[in-house]
Amino acid sequence: MNGSTPDPVRADRPHVPGIRIEDLLRDFLSRAGELLEAQEHMRGLLEAVVAVAEDLSLEAVLDRVVTSACRLLHARYGALGVIGENKSLSHFVTVGIDEDLASRIGPLPTGHGVLGLLITEPAPLRLHDLHEHPKSYGFPENHPPMKSFLGVPVRVRDVVFGNLYLTEKEGGGDFTPEDEDLAVALAAAAGVAIENARLYEDARRRSSWLEACMDVTGRMIGGDRTAEPEIVGLDQIADRALRESESQLALILVPDEGVGSYCVAGAAGTESAHFAGNILPMDSAVIRSVAATGMPACIDEAGDLLGPAHGLSIGRLLAIDLSAQGAHHGLLVLARSPGTGPFAKTDVEMGAVFGSHVALGLELDRIHRLREELVVFSDRDRIARDLHDLVIQRLFAAGLSIQSLRRFTTGEPALTRINAVTAELDETIRDLRNTIYSLHSSGEQELLSSRILQTVRTATRSLPFAPHLTIIGAVDSVLDDGIVINALAVISEGLSNAVRHSEAQAMSVSVSVEDGMLTLIIKDDGRGFRDAVPGNGLVNMQQRALELRGSFEVTSAPTKGTTVVWSVPVH
Repeated sequence: MNGSTPDPVRADRPHVPGIRIEDLLRDFLSRAGELLEAQEHMRGLLEAVVAVAEDLSLEAVLDRVVTSACRLLHARYGALGVIGENKSLSHFVTVGIDEDLASRIGPLPTGHGVLGLLITEPAPLRLHDLHEHPKSYGFPENHPPMKSFLGVPVRVRDVVFGNLYLTEKEGGGDFTPEDEDLAVALAAAAGVAIENARLYEDARRRSSWLEACMDVTGRMIGGDRTAEPEIVGLDQIADRALRESESQLALILVPDEGVGSYCVAGAAGTESAHFAGNILPMDSAVIRSVAATGMPACIDEAGDLLGPAHGLSIGRLLAIDLSAQGAHHGLLVLARSPGTGPFAKTDVEMGAVFGSHVALGLELDRIHRLREELVVFSDRDRIARDLHDLVIQRLFAAGLSIQSLRRFTTGEPALTRINAVTAELDETIRDLRNTIYSLHSSGEQELLSSRILQTVRTATRSLPFAPHLTIIGAVDSVLDDGIVINALAVISEGLSNAVRHSEAQAMSVSVSVEDGMLTLIIKDDGRGFRDAVPGNGLVNMQQRALELRGSFEVTSAPTKGTTVVWSVPVH
């Protein structure tokens, strides 16, 4: 014992060779920094998840997913590609590229190169340099440079909804495995938010479609009964279907006289003026199947079906049957702009429900009109009976009484007068018999004059004024189906041409039957033309006249209006 006191540090801690207190402190600080960084990442991930779930709009959710991913992983550029049909990108939401730069870059990617690799092989992918990957497709002109890359799939109920792409890690480094884990976790949360947004959007759209169904049913059932049945609010109904389906064009077609052809009874959209009052030859296997089965059908190439002569650019088309109680009332046709993608399943299903309400309204309107016609026909039968049982008998008795006066006179003037009165009474009786026959037979077929009025109203309903209609002679005596069908088609075609091209302020239609000829005259005070424009229907009207051994003449001059004269012989 030398009397010295023991070292307190050495007494409290056993000696560990090679480890100093500085090393322990440095290790502790390093681990504390890692814990703080992990805590920061978790806080950022939670904030990102909360931000993603703040909105129920699908477009807003997709934008929030990309924005939150860029902020969380410190990426300069981000995108989310939605996988559509044929394993291509139907939507591409970007962050970091403004509108001006996007317009200079050009069309959005559709799923080639590395982006397509994530579609075919949906698994996380980290790259040091995007250009060095064998599948690299390159960038278009004006595209900003991008090197580091991180891509992860976004799944919705075990189905790959799309892919999240991040490029250009801030600071010039690469994305780390921790970044990949955070991106995968965010993608999982985004999948839940996207599914909720889709369910909300589906419920909202279905609710909006149901409101539209109730609205159109009320319009049609409570509409003006004095109007023509095929045009009661059909333009407004087509406009409602246009808005609900987010389409470019909506047409309500009713069957025409020709096989497989339909008349445009209602139209809405920016291109609706090209179709108003037209006859469309919708004779295709798909359309026949829609009319036969009642099931809606989507058609990819709709330009030829609606008539390529119009020169319109139309994308996908949805054809919906309008049938009720076994009666086919026509079709509801919805067309979208090119490149806007297919119709959603909700729109197809609810569009069919909407169509059934329209068909129900048309059927109820038809039944109402039949009931009104039955009342009219019953009145006609009563009038015919009264004429036959009372008026004709009294006239016949008066004629017999006048003839009996012959025995009371022998003067030639008196006998001549008696014969004249008797002949006049006989002619009156014959006219009454013809009237009675007409009253009985008119209930079996609609009068031609009524059909002419209906055709004129249908063809010119988009005008701010009503054309002047004149009917001369025994028009209703024309019973030849061939003449009637062609005459109505000429009226429809002539007025449709005038509506679309003339910019007229007044129009007139004259239909006359004189000297064995049915003559149609359609006049307008529009801009006229010097040479006929190909495809405007004049050739068809001339051909119809030639087939019936008639004549056709067009008189027009610039600023002087146009006059169409169509004449055929009748029997």
